[in-house]
Parts: sequence; structure tokens; C-alpha cells
Amino acid sequence: MSDFLITSPSGTEMLGELPDYYEPILEMRVIVQAEGAKFDQLQADIEDQLNQRFVGTATWDLPNWEEELGIVPRAGQPIEQRRAVVQSKIRGYGKFSGRLLKNVAEAYDNGTVDVSFDPPTSTFTVRFVSTRGIPPNLNNIQEAIREIVPAYLVVSFEFTYLTWDELDSKAFTWDMFDAQGFTWDSLEVYRP
Repeated sequence: MSDFLITSPSGTEMLGELPDYYEPILEMRVIVQAEGAKFDQLQADIEDQLNQRFVGTATWDLPNWEEELGIVPRAGQPIEQRRAVVQSKIRGYGKFSGRLLKNVAEAYDNGTVDVSFDPPTSTFTVRFVSTRGIPPNLNNIQEAIREIVPAYLVVSFEFTYLTWDELDSKAFTWDMFDAQGFTWDSLEVYRP
């Protein structure tokens, strides 16, 4: 038996498909290792190409998505926020409704939002339920919503913060907060 180690998963699979008498032959092990490495790379390339076809997993092809949708990304914007902009733009096509507004907002927030409508004032209110404080990409959310909401409607935003009732229900003391090094800003978005 040859001591030549086959490290390629595809090479190991190929050797397993061959008759057993090929297994100890050094030349055969070298061939299946070399071919297996090429097949492994091909499989990785196929998976990478497939990932680029979906906004949620796109990386190096994200600029093509943005160009196709007429989006100009902000300099230094994290890839997750760029993906959220693209997803929101895709979801934002169609007739305007509260459901469309909710879909667009949730695409950016990656969480739950509630949307309510007040007919007398023609105001939609977007309330961020699962995100505490102001979402980091609020400007992007507002921009996307401005693009889909008719001009005669008003959109307002409400944010969720830690309430005193939540704080009281956990029986926290100020000493406990001091020990954890909370600032007022970090306490506002704390989820007990």
C-alpha cells in the first residue's frame, strides 16, 4: 500500500469507485488526488456562483445587483446593509400598500416591524419591534420608503427602548448596572 495520502474529498470518492486493486498503486493515488483537487475547486466555484445569484449570499457580485437596480452604495457601508438595500429595492416594486411598506422596512431591519395607518392624518407609522433603539441603517430605510410611498402620505418612525416596567420586572438594582458598566445609551437598548 502506498503512503501517499489523498486529501481531496473528491479524490477519496473517486478512489472508492475504482476496483480495490488500484488503491495501493502510487500513480493511481497521485492521479485521483490531482483530479480530485480540480473537482473540489470546481464544486467550490459552482457553489460560489450560485451564492452570487441570491442577494442574501452575494458578495463579489453585489455591485452588479446594485447597478441593475440603480443603487449607489455609500462608501464604507457594511455588506449586510448593502444587501438589505438591494432586497428592499426588489421588494419595493408594485402597488403601494401597508404590506409593501412593512416588507421594505423588514428587509432593512432584518427584524420585525409593525406598520399602522391613521386615515385622518394620512400617516403611516413604522414601529421597530425587534430592534432596540435606532437601526444603524435608518437613513437607507427612510430613503427606500420615500421612493415607494406616494407624496400625499406621511411616514413616521417609532423606536423601541427599554421600559421601566421591563427593568422593574427583573428586579435589577443600580449596583448591578454599575457592575456591568452600562452607560445610559447602552441601557436604553438593553434587552433583559
